[in-house]
Amino acid sequence: MTRSSRLAVCIWLFFLVASIAVISRTQFNADLSAFLPRTPTPAQQLLVEQLRDGVVSRLILIGLEGDTPEALAQISKRLATQLRKTDRFASINNGEDTGLEKDRDFLWQHRYLLSPAVTADHFSPAALREALEEDLQLLGSPAGMLLQRILPNDPSGELLRVIEQFEGQSKPAMQQGVWFSKNGRRALLVAQTKAAGSDIDGQDEALASIRSVFDETRGNGAAQLLLTGPGVFAVSSRSVIQGDASRFSTIATVLIASMLLVLYRSPRVLVLGLLPVVTGGLAGIAAVSLGFGSVHGITLGFGVTLIGEGVDYAIYLFTQIVPGTAPQNTLKRIWPTLRLGVFTSICGFSAMLLSGFPGLAQLGLFSIAGLVVAVAVTRYVLPALLPTGFSAQMTASIAPTIMAVVRRAPKLRYVLLLAVVIAGTLLFVKRDFLWSDDLASLSPIPKREQLLDEELRRDIGAPDIRHLIVVSAPDENAALLGSEKTVEILQRLAKQGVLQGFDSPAIYLPSREAQRTRQAAIPAPDVLRENLRQAANELPFRPELFEPFLKDAATAKTQPLIDRTSLQGTSLGLKFDTLLVKRSNGWAAMLPLRGVADPVVLAKELSSIPDVVLLDLKHESDHLYQTYRHEVVTYSLLGALAIVILLFASLRSPRRVFGVLAPLAAAVAITAALLVVCGYKLSIFHLVGLLLVVAVGSNYALFFDRQSSDEQGRERTIVSLLFANIATVIGFGLLSFSSVPVLNAIGMTVGIGAVLSLVFSAILIER
Repeated sequence: MTRSSRLAVCIWLFFLVASIAVISRTQFNADLSAFLPRTPTPAQQLLVEQLRDGVVSRLILIGLEGDTPEALAQISKRLATQLRKTDRFASINNGEDTGLEKDRDFLWQHRYLLSPAVTADHFSPAALREALEEDLQLLGSPAGMLLQRILPNDPSGELLRVIEQFEGQSKPAMQQGVWFSKNGRRALLVAQTKAAGSDIDGQDEALASIRSVFDETRGNGAAQLLLTGPGVFAVSSRSVIQGDASRFSTIATVLIASMLLVLYRSPRVLVLGLLPVVTGGLAGIAAVSLGFGSVHGITLGFGVTLIGEGVDYAIYLFTQIVPGTAPQNTLKRIWPTLRLGVFTSICGFSAMLLSGFPGLAQLGLFSIAGLVVAVAVTRYVLPALLPTGFSAQMTASIAPTIMAVVRRAPKLRYVLLLAVVIAGTLLFVKRDFLWSDDLASLSPIPKREQLLDEELRRDIGAPDIRHLIVVSAPDENAALLGSEKTVEILQRLAKQGVLQGFDSPAIYLPSREAQRTRQAAIPAPDVLRENLRQAANELPFRPELFEPFLKDAATAKTQPLIDRTSLQGTSLGLKFDTLLVKRSNGWAAMLPLRGVADPVVLAKELSSIPDVVLLDLKHESDHLYQTYRHEVVTYSLLGALAIVILLFASLRSPRRVFGVLAPLAAAVAITAALLVVCGYKLSIFHLVGLLLVVAVGSNYALFFDRQSSDEQGRERTIVSLLFANIATVIGFGLLSFSSVPVLNAIGMTVGIGAVLSLVFSAILIER
């Protein structure tokens, strides 16, 4: 090993240690704000905040079925009781009124400040008479037991009104004392997690708690557990993606390693072939960490697939070493081509660095850093570590057959031209239907689970995962005031059938103005006593029965106003905290909606209230996705233009530049057309895949363009391209079998495009 080689190895080892040191302090996150534009619209900012921390993202809908209603009801009660004892949930609701002692105490002590019925006329003789007559009727109903306990203190029915307000407009069917579906076959529960929707680990732990407690409470029964909701989908998606990525990457590694071992017949060379990939991956992570302060999980996942090109560099070097020559001599011959291929890849990915989306910029930086380091390791480190006298012996035995095929390839030029014309015509005809603008199409969640979510949500009356009202204000109380104005409109629209129901933070904590108004509406003790006497005239109530009511009303008239701290220790407080949150520029109150039938009418009615936004999560997410797609297309075209300029500067021949670009353009066009023919709508990840096709295919085209005049060298070049292509197809092609749309899109696109790039280079490039 020469002095310069030893220096290169030392620098490489130091670089590895430095990269690992940086990565050890790197923060990996899944914050969706990384995939917001650098200057997001208010709606886009709200969208990401709600997907990350919103109340809807914290709901887990639970269904129990497969047993008798009696058995399911008992399991529901035991499950709710045990889950309330854990510290993972803000609330567990199944229709029971047990396990909510702190909540009931809070509601009881502050019922006059919480009840929207407390107005100036609410305690008039006529209103009290109506309330007392209603109490008499309720005493003979199933609710009579509860009413007997609270009647002396609450004849006006404030507690029942407050509870009814919390239930909103949606009331699931009751059976055996708990919620059931309308057909009576499924018991229902709603869990609200303390963990934010973006905390997938926290959501996973909450789901594990539910499953564990269910297994304990079910016993030997036949009951089955159903779980759905945003957190369930997030955990399931991560599990599916990790499972497919792990499984296919393991298979790909084994297949590629086996191919390299058969080809080079040396475990040492096999290990050396993986060094560029490993080093490039570490470099990419470290570069993004230093450049952005953290590494997004999505960037890391897709960046690792982009680094797959690094395997090709080692194959180019190992396969093209002629027996009896040093690796350095081979590098001198192939380095100009290899270097130009890397530069074309950099041009393609560098355009992403200009993206207004930090997430895409991370992806570009990761790819560029990884490719540069991978090719540098191939250039300076691998030759120093290769065994003395190494050469790929299998090349000589298979080269004649491969070369015979390559020599006949140009005869297919007119066939290829016809295929390109057909592909271009198809893409033009289908131009209005090429792209998928529905973000949900990328979801790995099976359709049956999506239907289950809709079914449980409909039975329970939980907030849907689409419509949400956001009230922005400079302070907490102003946000509550805005919520109260919004609630007045929503109550009217609910009666008209525009929506089924809603939730609001002002239900749990009215504004200070609303509380003072309600206190002022409570008459003086003497006035209230006289009004009550007139109301109870000729009714079968003892005169002294309602003394506790008069005392409580007098206390409520002067009691301190409730605030956020008053809710501490209750499940109501935890729910309130998810509905009213502090933002960087003020406060935001969230009002989740249920069963929105006419969003146009709803938006029109809300337009009269300042700082109120009706957020359609599906519309905003699809719009954000479309913005991504347009930007990726724009920067991909800029990258293609940079590649053309680079090739003109390097090859200095329009004919040669056209020869290099023609196979790439043909591969991209026909790959896109094949995807459309197979029934796919192109997504942003198909675009990323096509960008990869250009990055990988440019190496093939350039090596065909710069073939050695020596026959042996030419044979080894072609063989190296074939095995590099096989490695790429194995690495990416396996992903096309994934059930995850994102992995499937990238795998299928690169798998098809890489093969076509190699074949078309053999057909089109003159030798």
